[in-house]
Amino acid sequence: MRVVALSLLAGLVLAACDAAELVDSALKRTVHSVVFPVVNIDMPAEPARLATKCILDAATQEELELLARDVGVEAGTSTKATIRQIALRPAAQSCFAANGVPPLAG
Repeated sequence: MRVVALSLLAGLVLAACDAAELVDSALKRTVHSVVFPVVNIDMPAEPARLATKCILDAATQEELELLARDVGVEAGTSTKATIRQIALRPAAQSCFAANGVPPLAG
């Protein structure tokens, strides 16, 4: 009986993790639709796709939520500034270098 209870509990914990991952993944896909067009202005599609992934990975949860508000509208100056701030972080710059994306000038 104890084994069944532990198995059930483990399953519930894994389901909760999967739900959180699904939410995070959905948020990043949503924000991708905001960030990619901005990045794609300055570079071709494939490097822009890689740069966008780096930017999303370097962003905080709060920044992702902030950027998600611009879904369906053209990015304004504040959104572009947020994207640029994230892109200039060491984590994003390292990701750019690892993926062959040209670094952004400060």
